[in-house]
Amino acid sequence: MMTGRYLTTVLTALAVIGLTPLPATSQTTDTPIVLQTSWGDPDLQGIWSYATVTPLQRPAELETRKFFTTEEVAAWNARAKADRPDRPGVDPGAYNAFWVDRGEVLPDRRTSQIIDPPSGRLPLNAKGQKQVDKLREHRRMHPADSWLDRSAWDRCITYHGVPPVGTSYNNTYHILQTPEYVAIHVENIHDVRIIPIDGRPHLNDVIRQWNGDSRGYWDGNTLVVETLNYSAKTELRFPSTPKTRAIERFTRVDENNLDYQFTIEDTEIYTQPWTVERPMPRMPDYVIYEYACHEGNYAMPNILAGEREGERATTEAAKRRSK
Repeated sequence: MMTGRYLTTVLTALAVIGLTPLPATSQTTDTPIVLQTSWGDPDLQGIWSYATVTPLQRPAELETRKFFTTEEVAAWNARAKADRPDRPGVDPGAYNAFWVDRGEVLPDRRTSQIIDPPSGRLPLNAKGQKQVDKLREHRRMHPADSWLDRSAWDRCITYHGVPPVGTSYNNTYHILQTPEYVAIHVENIHDVRIIPIDGRPHLNDVIRQWNGDSRGYWDGNTLVVETLNYSAKTELRFPSTPKTRAIERFTRVDENNLDYQFTIEDTEIYTQPWTVERPMPRMPDYVIYEYACHEGNYAMPNILAGEREGERATTEAAKRRSK
């Protein structure tokens, strides 16, 4: 494990390297530009977005349709930019459109981020579907018995997870490199992934982490990252277990685009591995500010207090009806 002083040293070095001009080589106009670091590794450094309103899995109503029509793309993109309507009563709702960045439909108009299986759907087995249904029912019946019933995001622990699936905002990766590490600053809840690429083994599997334990290596111009050792408490943006294995692939295809893929393997809840593919465009003028997660400071006691008040009101109403 890294000490605080060592981690600070690593991140400081990464930040300096990230600001260093790096050489680029190219062959002909028909071949992609290959950007390299000063020590010769493919250069993935920069700020990249994984925001998209294309759903992770194909909506059931679209069945076997792999692509949106042009009109549907326009409609989906318009909804993503529209403000949220006012809610009745005292519920103020969530952030309005000023604060969100949901992205747009993927450039190739796919109806799902999942490319395999061809159905575009999560290949859950019976146990996996039962896990999903049980969690959904628990959250419906017990939305806030305690803080443990709230999500990791409500509790300011982590949210997008590893691998990331975008939400309504902060869908941004800032990648920095050294010869021994790749560091990924995740904008949402300011997680920092420190990924060794020097061949060291994974941690012992008795050490479990919210975002797992990542190790990387180069496969040509592609950074391959394997993540194991998820905690039983892990909450990804898709069903998972402590046995989940994630394989990410980062490939810089040109000056302003990364190709990003990840594959999930978990025979406990899936009938087969499944794969997501989506581009990650560079955001050269984007600034990542501190993600000050006030939800855990203020929202949590208010959520719990509101739930207790709701329970009190329900109990009193029941007493009045029984008289």
